Amino acid sequence: MGEEHSRALRRASGVSLAVLAGINLLNYLDRYVVSAVLPQLKSGPLRLDDFELGTLMSGFLIVYMLAAPLFGRIGDRGSRTRPIAIGVFLWSLATGLSGLARSYLQLLGARAAVGIGEAAYGTIAPSLIADYFPLRTRGRAFALFNMAIPVGAALGYIVGGLVAARYGWRAAFYVAGVPGVLLAVWVWRLPDPPRGAQDAPAALAAAPVAPAGSWGVYARLLRNRAYLLTVLGYAAYTFALGGMAFWMPSFLERVRGVAAVSATAGFGEIVVVTGFLGTFIGGWLGDYCLKYSAQAYLWLSGVVTVLAVPATYLALASGTPSVFYGALTAAELLLFMSTGPINTVIVNLVSPAERACAVALSVFVIHALGDVISPSIIGGISDASSLGTAVMIVPLAVAVCALLWLLAARADAAAQRATNALSMT
Repeated sequence: MGEEHSRALRRASGVSLAVLAGINLLNYLDRYVVSAVLPQLKSGPLRLDDFELGTLMSGFLIVYMLAAPLFGRIGDRGSRTRPIAIGVFLWSLATGLSGLARSYLQLLGARAAVGIGEAAYGTIAPSLIADYFPLRTRGRAFALFNMAIPVGAALGYIVGGLVAARYGWRAAFYVAGVPGVLLAVWVWRLPDPPRGAQDAPAALAAAPVAPAGSWGVYARLLRNRAYLLTVLGYAAYTFALGGMAFWMPSFLERVRGVAAVSATAGFGEIVVVTGFLGTFIGGWLGDYCLKYSAQAYLWLSGVVTVLAVPATYLALASGTPSVFYGALTAAELLLFMSTGPINTVIVNLVSPAERACAVALSVFVIHALGDVISPSIIGGISDASSLGTAVMIVPLAVAVCALLWLLAARADAAAQRATNALSMT
């Protein structure tokens, strides 16, 4: 009976992860479908200029970033499946409403509303996944969850572009929004296990925390040195990847002389393949290395990011196509290897009662210091000098990221030694 119950729990956890990963795929499809219809928004009836087009993504990110701490509190207080379901429904509805927009302000408002719905999902879902899987397989679970990101982003371009070309840009938003409404109903019925259900007793008996879901939790998290260093490293990582994602096609076209279509398609193919493989490999390696170190996720992320520094530099400095494409592929593969481990670390470094708040604070920090500002900083440096010079800030950000994650590993090891010493006295 015990073995049957255990198998049933594993099946339920697997199904739940598949549903949450599917929603994560839609999450990024909905984000990037707007990028696929930019030409129609610019030349069609709305006639948006480049600044207005740019604010559609910036507006979404700002609302997403600001709403995250509120949903972190909600996610640590009561039911987690219901806020997720409501959030998925809201962002899918807002995506569909984007297709009904008759003016720039209406479209901007709809895209901003997508940020509210995605904040509910993005902050709470990782806490739920942590309670579906034990520590020894949690890295792989988060890797599978995050493998949906590059696939979803690519589908946003592909589905949005194909539908817009055949039926118009409004239809692209309708098609992107409908699946989320259906998945929202499914999420409502997912199991919501007790917080810390898969954690060892030592994790549950951690130092006292502020009341679950209170604002005081955020102050406590900022005093957690290993957590803070991890999140700051993640911000540098997001700065680098966000800047590359925005500027790389233009860099390949303007600096390396690659045709515009080839630059966009080639970079997109590299991101999809390396994102899928790198995220999977990183999650598997992180779990495997746990047998050697409790800080395996951080050590692995720090080391592969150190290796990514010269690859990133070479991708941006070399003028030989075979060299910069090869280096770019290696850099993206190495960078994506840390996606699963670092997201696992963020929930592992805190009490089970703080996990949604921990994810919410990380969302706020990595976007505020990362991809919200990196495209404009690179653009400003480019205006003052050249794009070839401006993108050299990216390898520097990657190096900062690696250093912070290695320091976080040392800080967590020191904290664990101190905790063990106290328990022995």
